[in-house]
Amino acid sequence: MGTTFTKELHECYSRWCRSRQGRAIEYSLESLIHSIMDIQPGLRVLDIGCGAGNHLLLLSKMGLDVSGVDCSPFMIEQARSRLGRHCTLTTCEAEDLPFDDNEFDSVFLINTLEFVGNPIEVLREAGRVASREVFIGVFNSLSWTGFTNKIQGLLGNSMFRSARFFTIWDLKALIKEAFGKVPVAWKCILLYPEFLDKMGFVSESWFTLTGTPFGAFIGLRATMLYTVRAHTIPLKVHLENMSQSVTHSRVGGFLSDLDG
Repeated sequence: MGTTFTKELHECYSRWCRSRQGRAIEYSLESLIHSIMDIQPGLRVLDIGCGAGNHLLLLSKMGLDVSGVDCSPFMIEQARSRLGRHCTLTTCEAEDLPFDDNEFDSVFLINTLEFVGNPIEVLREAGRVASREVFIGVFNSLSWTGFTNKIQGLLGNSMFRSARFFTIWDLKALIKEAFGKVPVAWKCILLYPEFLDKMGFVSESWFTLTGTPFGAFIGLRATMLYTVRAHTIPLKVHLENMSQSVTHSRVGGFLSDLDG
């Protein structure tokens, strides 16, 4: 059991979304998703920890058939008021999803792992219901923004006080434990420093996608692989005896047909 978003936490997250950091990450998220995932219109996708539906709206705009789950009834109602009938919404725990195996093409966890109680169990459930890939988006513990978010949590910010932070190596270790050795692709959103905005060199929406592990936000795709292992069963008869038995069976069957 992790953090269930209340009205207070929702308001805190909404304030973050309106901040320079929040606006820049939300603005660049679509480019990040397209850069590491094979997005095709019409695919069925699930957003775990969908909150008030910010990312459901983004995924829907990308032409995807979206569904969302959240453990907070309050957040589900917020999402339902924004998306109406354009999305299937369910209140449930991320560790126990009410869906069949491989029911969705892709599963998204955007700012979700930071707030769950058991990341491994959540990832295993995500992999169970995904037939193609799982996308994870988290705050980067190694970035300057990650450091300032931690400080805000220590100073009383209720959202960041509740959050855990990850590095790319943390995510890879979780992926390996949850899914085994599966193909992984990742990039970071690197935000330009705010002082460049004030000096007029860049606009606040400017960002870059990078393969260095120090960006403000990590996006990672894990491709699902399903394998079947055939167990070797030792033969109980010699091959020559088996060949004779098969031949005898065929001749006996042929003679029986003639007699009939």
